[in-house]
Order: sequence, then structure tokens, then C-alpha cells
Amino acid sequence: MADTELAPTRPGIYSRGTETVDAILKAALNVLIEEGAEAFTVRRIATECGLRVGNVSYHFPKKEMLVQVLLDEIMEKYNTKLEVNVRQPDLSDEDRLRLVIVICLDDICSKRTTHLFTELWALANHNDFIAERVRSFYAKVHDVIGEYVQRINPALSADEAHTLSLFISASMEGTTPFLGYQKPWNDKMAAITAISATFFIDLVKSMKPGDIAALTKHVT
Repeated sequence: MADTELAPTRPGIYSRGTETVDAILKAALNVLIEEGAEAFTVRRIATECGLRVGNVSYHFPKKEMLVQVLLDEIMEKYNTKLEVNVRQPDLSDEDRLRLVIVICLDDICSKRTTHLFTELWALANHNDFIAERVRSFYAKVHDVIGEYVQRINPALSADEAHTLSLFISASMEGTTPFLGYQKPWNDKMAAITAISATFFIDLVKSMKPGDIAALTKHVT
């Protein structure tokens, strides 16, 4: 069966919170972060967590399923952080978007995020199912950013708000190879974060309906 034929729903042969599944997920995450995409195999993950290959395969018949669950859990943790830090009634929408930007850029500085997502990008280059799961993950991020873009500037169309949210997200993710964990200009991340938080808010506030279309015509 081709990778693209895997159902885009959570695998059903595991129970989250059980000792074995937790050990497998921890091992899978560790292998991706510490050893990279090339080492990300069911056999290597089994060795990492001290289980037989068959034990790992029983819960996760394909490594793609591990990627799916790992991304689901990462998104759940982000949502928890958003609930605690961003979705507060006393904050303005500008403050909420600013916090989202700061949280994302701070996270990029962590070893886990810098290594994990660059390795996921590598896997996605050669695996349609993983590419779709990564795309779905980022689509949710774009939705979060887009929600505040639309609230800050309600005159924008849904497509314009989405384009701006995509630009903001892409700009932040683009810092990973330059400013991420142990990257060449990591010491500049605080300054880049401050610039980003100010620039992106100002951009969202100043953009008028039709501006993006006009700019597109100007450069094509």
C-alpha cells in the first residue's frame, strides 16, 4: 500500500498514556532529534526503547503513524500554551498575535524544535503521507495566526488574512536554519523576535483590502 493511502486519522492500535506507547513515542522523538531522518526506522526506534520490532510494529505498523501522533501531541501542547498565555480575556488581539509570534520564535530556539522540524521537512521531501501531516500541522498554525489577523484588520478578506498569516508563519519558520538552536546567528534571535513582533503587527494593521493583489501585479 502506498504511503498516500494511509488514512489521515490517528492510528487505532495504541492507547495513549500506556507505558509501552509512551516509551515508543519518547524513543521516536529522541531518534529524530538526536540522530535525524535517516535513522528514523521502526527497528532503530525499537532498539532505542528496548523493545522488539514486533512490539513497536503492533502499536505503530508504519513509522508514518509515529509522525502523525508526534505532531498531534505537539499541537495539543501548543494549544495548551495558547489557552494559558494567549487566549485571555484581558488581552487585546494585537497582544495575542504578538504573544503567538514570541512563543513561536522562542520555541524555534529550542533543540527539540530546531532538530525535529528540519528532520520532518527532510522526511516530507520523500514521503507524501508525512508531507501531508506536516502541511496539516502548519495549516493549524496558520489558522491561529489568521484568526488574530482577521480580528485586528476585519476589512481584509479571508484570503488576504490567510495570505498574511502564511507570510508571518513562513517568515518565522525561515529563521530556523539561521537563528535556531546552535545555528550561526542564534545570538540575534532576541533582536529578530523584537523586530518581528513589531513589524508583523504593523503590517497587519496597515494592510488595506486589495493591497496584496496590487503588490502581486507590481512584481509579476
